[in-house]
Amino acid sequence: MSATFSDQEVAELQLPPLSLYIHVPWCIRKCPYCDFNSHALKNELPEKQYVQALLKDLTNELQFVQGRELHTIFIGGGTPSLMSAQAYDSLFEGLQKLLTFSHDIEITMEANPGTFEQERFNGFRATGINRLSIGVQTFDDACLERLGRIHSGSEAQQAVSMARRAGFDNLNLDLMHGLPGQSEVMAMQDLDQAIQLAPEHLSWYQLTIEPNTMFWTKPPKLPEDESLWSIQEKGQQKLASHGFTQYEISAYSQEGRRARHNLNYWQFGDFIGIGAGAHGKLTDLATDTIKRNWKTRTPSDYLSSEKSFQTGERLLDKDDLPVEFMMNALRLREGVDSKLFSQRTGLSLNTIQPSLEKARSMELLIKDTSRLQPSERGSLFLNELLELFC
Repeated sequence: MSATFSDQEVAELQLPPLSLYIHVPWCIRKCPYCDFNSHALKNELPEKQYVQALLKDLTNELQFVQGRELHTIFIGGGTPSLMSAQAYDSLFEGLQKLLTFSHDIEITMEANPGTFEQERFNGFRATGINRLSIGVQTFDDACLERLGRIHSGSEAQQAVSMARRAGFDNLNLDLMHGLPGQSEVMAMQDLDQAIQLAPEHLSWYQLTIEPNTMFWTKPPKLPEDESLWSIQEKGQQKLASHGFTQYEISAYSQEGRRARHNLNYWQFGDFIGIGAGAHGKLTDLATDTIKRNWKTRTPSDYLSSEKSFQTGERLLDKDDLPVEFMMNALRLREGVDSKLFSQRTGLSLNTIQPSLEKARSMELLIKDTSRLQPSERGSLFLNELLELFC
């Protein structure tokens, strides 16, 4: 968008739906597999100061709202459930003075299953949070210990019960497989326990070893590839048989319960990111530009009045946009309507026509030209598919 286009390349850039991501960077203890921006809490959590900083951070981004309602909020971390309901009350009061919430706004909070957080569920629901994503990871206590988690399997089950009693009727359970010391039988037992708890949504994905984590420095022994493949196949069959539709690489939902916030990411929507380490993606019709920006990572810098919240931004030019769009949209099993590419990027579909034709000839995309949708093969070889748009 910062480059000059020919008439064949240009389309009308449209404003996509708007979401808000809020990052809470503290946790009780850093997990050895975690590469998110999280910091072990050593002193009392500075709730009041952090809420004030979040609202000030948002004020700096209001030019990008451009008259839109806010459709979803996602509070991630770290461990957002460490903050009190009173803090969120204050935060939401401030947010609603700055933004217009849609009448059916989805507000998701990530929560750990520990007893300390469970006691707060009633308060969280009363603030207007209407979706919980509970970080179960596994119900097996030995596996939890190897992952460095501080809750037990029974606490995870109790957390779901307490969330239901608090009035949450939209729950996601975060579950991993391919764990150190986990057999195929154990992985299926985890899924069985999750399904018995009847969540509306499951995020089920394989543990990967990421740079800048303790597991990267000291890698644990993971199951063999053959076992991992078998777990994936059997797990997908099991989930489907219980009414969970896989609509994204690691997202499975009951009918009508897809994660609206994450769908906005995957459909190349806009989101404002506030909080230490938060990222945003923003469309500006006044300049016909799309940019990504990111905030300072350390809580102390974020809370410092002498430092800027934002530490970087990058304009997406016409060479960036095709792969930026596709690496999100093609995660969706159903893909997206072809028209969305032009609406969300401001580029004509002709820009990527040679890549589309090659992807279809390689049977990585479905033949229907009205949709940008990966084939079964394309979903399995997503990296190979995305390389065609680089």
